[in-house]
Amino acid sequence: MDVDRIDELVQNGIGTKEELEAVLGIPHPAIVDKARPHLTPLIRDFLSLARFFTLATADAAGNCDCSPRGDITSSVLVLDDHTIVLPDRPGNRRADSYRNILENPHVGLLFFVPGDEEVLRVNGRATLSTDAELLEKLSLHGKPAQLAVIVRIDEVFLHCARALLRAKLWDSSAYPARRLVPSMRDMHAELVSIEVPADAEPGKGELYREYLY
Repeated sequence: MDVDRIDELVQNGIGTKEELEAVLGIPHPAIVDKARPHLTPLIRDFLSLARFFTLATADAAGNCDCSPRGDITSSVLVLDDHTIVLPDRPGNRRADSYRNILENPHVGLLFFVPGDEEVLRVNGRATLSTDAELLEKLSLHGKPAQLAVIVRIDEVFLHCARALLRAKLWDSSAYPARRLVPSMRDMHAELVSIEVPADAEPGKGELYREYLY
């Protein structure tokens, strides 16, 4: 598609709430009012099994970032019904999420339990901490977390399973053949215009896969 056509699509996009509601309709009041500012016993149970989540942040100018997080067991520490704590594990040190939090504490979280299609959503305000007690409580494989992300909860609500059901996310029979999925190495090389040697080992051999903690 040419650039002019793309510009036309953007300029003529939906610009008001009324235009949006004309397309999607108006949600039932029960859906609008489903968020609560606290956890419940069953939501605590869900979090205790949610070993993968995404962390969405934005800087002071509104530039957004969304980062995946995960451990073999749930890494969410519940301090009380209004506060959860998330660990930071070794990574590439870009720390985009944390730089954003320093400018704008508002965060959005999606929690997933492997094999279950429901999604738990949490919105709140985050603080970064190096408190030794917290880091120790967030330990895994005998290694404390590098830092802790304390989230004071503004909203908790459930998201229906339609997206995961449509994607058949947990259905291995619907997965693409592994050989068809580009490796991180090859995509990065293409992105930054560097050549991968012809005799290089096949992709999916990145060293980080061996050193997770």
